[in-house]
Parts: sequence; structure tokens; C-alpha cells
Amino acid sequence: MLVAVVSDSHDDVNSVRLAAFRAKSLGVKMIIHLGDIISPFTLKELGQAGARVEAVFGNNDGEFEMLGEVARSMDGNIGRWPRVISAGGRRLLLMHGHGPAEGTVEIAHALAESGRYDAVLYGHTHQAELTYVKGVLILNPGPLASFLGGPTMALVDTDTMAAKLVRLS
Repeated sequence: MLVAVVSDSHDDVNSVRLAAFRAKSLGVKMIIHLGDIISPFTLKELGQAGARVEAVFGNNDGEFEMLGEVARSMDGNIGRWPRVISAGGRRLLLMHGHGPAEGTVEIAHALAESGRYDAVLYGHTHQAELTYVKGVLILNPGPLASFLGGPTMALVDTDTMAAKLVRLS
């Protein structure tokens, strides 16, 4: 199963549309958003990809109820992190992060080292990371928002757990 991973869209609707278009053109079956979506209308744009959307809230998200309704309308879900979901038979831990970037990275790596997940996916830091620790994928797709250094996203093949970072523009 091909999964697209995005984070930190911060209401940059144009970048979200780029990500949805790319995901649709690649036949992505699931889009994971790792927080800081901001507004429900931004999350709704991901629906243009025609894929299930799974997400976690970020530290800048506030309209929890409406974000939840939009996610459910796309056969998906959004919740507080950490969330563990199944995608293509793999256990993926989704998180956003909080506080200084170094702390978020440390938490992501510690969770990966536990060996309980096939991947630990996180956002918040606005810095892309694609690493494997003890066979576990640690992935931050970088910011989708263009004004934060994006737009970037990641693609994960759950059959092989191969991942790649993609620059959108």
C-alpha cells in the first residue's frame, strides 16, 4: 500500500492542493497528516486525493470537533497523539510533537527503539528526517507549508517500508 505523509500545512491551501494532486496521481490509498493543519477547510482539501485520511492534532490546531467531522467524511480519523494505526498490515505510530525540536526528535527515536512499531511518524520540527533504527522507519516529512521551507511530503510503501521524501512545486 502506498501512503503519503504530510505535516505542518498551517493553512497553506495551495501546498495542500499540490500534495492532494500528487497523491492522487500516484494512486495513494492513505494520506497521513501529522498535525498543525489549522482549519477544517484545509484538511478538506486533502480529500481531493480520494484517499483515506488519518491525522493527529498539532499544537496549533484548535477546531477539534470540526477537524474530526472532516476527517470522518473522508473515511478517516483524527485524534490526539500518539495514535497507532494500521496501514497495509503495518503498525504506524503517529505523533506531532511539542516544545523544542530536539525533544520531539528524542521522543520519536526512543519510540522507534522500542521495536513496537514498524514506523514512527512525526512532525512539529519543520525539518525532514528519514532514518531507520533497528529496522524501524523514523520519518518526518518536513513542512507542507511553503512559508516554512516546504512544500514537502513523504511516500511510504508499506509492503517494503521503503520511504522517500518528495519536494512539491
